[in-house]
Amino acid sequence: MQTFSIAIHGGAGTILKKDLTAELEAAYNKGLEEAITAGYNILEKGGTALEAVTAATVSLENCILFNAGKGAVFTKTGTHEMDAAIMDGRTLDAGAVAGVSAVKNPVELALAIMQKSDHVMLSGDGALQFTKQQGLQIEDDAYFFSQFRYDQWQLVKNENVIALDHNIQTEKKFGTVGAVACDAHGNIAAATSTGGMTNKNFNRIGDTPVIGAGTYANNATCAISCTGHGELFLRAVAAYDVSCLMEYKGLSLQQAMETVTLDKLVKINGEGGMIGVDAKGNTSLVFNSDGMYRAMQNSKGEKQIAIYR
Repeated sequence: MQTFSIAIHGGAGTILKKDLTAELEAAYNKGLEEAITAGYNILEKGGTALEAVTAATVSLENCILFNAGKGAVFTKTGTHEMDAAIMDGRTLDAGAVAGVSAVKNPVELALAIMQKSDHVMLSGDGALQFTKQQGLQIEDDAYFFSQFRYDQWQLVKNENVIALDHNIQTEKKFGTVGAVACDAHGNIAAATSTGGMTNKNFNRIGDTPVIGAGTYANNATCAISCTGHGELFLRAVAAYDVSCLMEYKGLSLQQAMETVTLDKLVKINGEGGMIGVDAKGNTSLVFNSDGMYRAMQNSKGEKQIAIYR
């Protein structure tokens, strides 16, 4: 019997129990619970891995606590620029979007780019034009406004710095959301979405929408979604490196993810983590930071929702 499974993340970084109130911790756990349930319910009904990762990521994008979609952080100019990617491990088809504004669910746009255009990646105004053409939901600035994110931006907006932090004064948190899944047919998929870095400038783009860096899926090896300091994950081609270690060195999913996350990334000061799944339904959630908002569930009855190390 094929095991089907799903794993999600809502960002990694310096996430310490002492910095989260009981109410906030409960809210994060609720957000993770809703997202893992949204994805798992699809798999349980015989749906595809692609449908499951889309649903789970949409759920995280719609939760204001996570830095994607509704909860996206502010750029240096006070706007929101979002990135997302999705990949189908069965066909190696992929779709990605970079630096888009006003789109309620960037992961749905990435899916539309994959399924309904001849391209892999669109960006900026052109991506918005395509969004409207596809009839996907657009929102005004008010939808993306969060007092917490605004206050966070105010702390650094006059400085020439980008902030990786979730709460700049107390912790470093790399805000990205993502999902990986293996369905009952043994097909796998990955999706990732982010609002990027607080106070980012010059239309900066991280690893999230870059296939092979922040997002990758191949039935022959694994599906990976990363969260962390994007510049380092880009340089490491982190997601694809896990696949390569499995394909060429015969490492297991867990071994390959640990090699990349706990050794190769650490050597270049690449802080963060990743979630992965293989075509047998094995899942792995690995990070080198103090915490990672994460959850997993499979058809063997295993389920985990966690925040801290």
